[in-house]
Amino acid sequence: MNPGGQQLLIILLVVLLLFGAKRLPDLARSMGSSIKEFRSATKDALTDDTDEDTGDQGSATSSDVDREH
Repeated sequence: MNPGGQQLLIILLVVLLLFGAKRLPDLARSMGSSIKEFRSATKDALTDDTDEDTGDQGSATSSDVDREH
């Protein structure tokens, strides 16, 4: 159920009435910066997880060897 052209136009008009023409650019700018920050944090979290996964595989300590036997 994707909204059609008329539905999007009605939604935009309601948003315009609620927030006013002066606030819309500020809202769009803040949403854009929030999305950019979210993507950056997500990318950092994913790279941190892959760094931890690759670092733990190659190192076996004596306690790890004792548990296997």
